Amino acid sequence: MSRNNGTAPFERGHPARATSELTLRIASGFVLASVVLAATLWGGLPFTVIWAIAGGGVAYEWLALTEEDPAERRTRRVILSALIAASAFALHWGGVGLAVLLVVTALVVLVLVDRRGARLSLRAGGLVYAAVIAVVPVAARETPFGLMTVLWMFGVVWGTDVLAYACGRLLGGPKLWPRVSPKKTWSGFIGGVTAGTIIGWIVLAATLTGGPAPLPVAGMIALSCVAAMISQAGDLGESILKRYLGVKDSGHIIPGHGGLMDRLDSFWAVSVFVGCALVFRALWS
Repeated sequence: MSRNNGTAPFERGHPARATSELTLRIASGFVLASVVLAATLWGGLPFTVIWAIAGGGVAYEWLALTEEDPAERRTRRVILSALIAASAFALHWGGVGLAVLLVVTALVVLVLVDRRGARLSLRAGGLVYAAVIAVVPVAARETPFGLMTVLWMFGVVWGTDVLAYACGRLLGGPKLWPRVSPKKTWSGFIGGVTAGTIIGWIVLAATLTGGPAPLPVAGMIALSCVAAMISQAGDLGESILKRYLGVKDSGHIIPGHGGLMDRLDSFWAVSVFVGCALVFRALWS
């Protein structure tokens, strides 16, 4: 059996394979983005379904990654993931209280069936992580500025992700945090934050609700810049988790992209930011 010394074909100079992988990545990303954007514009139940699937899928992937017994049945993962997915529907139809109840139920079930597991706290954290994906976008979409808020989240995250990748590949330079993510560079970080800030500002300035802009220009730029940096922090956070668990990808469900966690790590971080803002707004009002 030959050894490749841990070097990926892309890095070893295989342009045909690299082009094929990049084409697959772009095609699958375009299809996925189109479906998500269509559901976002529609709102209501279709939008809720998207995030229920995403939240349940992330929960399943996280639990699969942190299992100590390879022979463990899938039934446990399916039940816990279904409870997280159901929290999105609970929020849509029954409100925050019912959604929180389902998430707490999932945590209780996990503790009961896995109370002796060495990774119990990590697995419980994964359910909370997945619940953010399932619940926050749905909650944000149902606010008065909901459509603009969700499109702003997409604009910041996608702009940051795409330009960080492009600048890192084209410009290279000093590594951002080589011990955690060897491929990420400072040029990618700066390019990504710049793109996310600009796109986020454009979305907010477009006043998609037909009313006045929600913030002054300086506020829109500052908010988008902070969110872009948080987006990259989410990406680095998952890199730390995968390095700790000794895995390259969280899954293989999305062609060319890996698992749902691989695609939603940055969006998760921005969702936490938005979720905190929604909580603060509810308490303030």
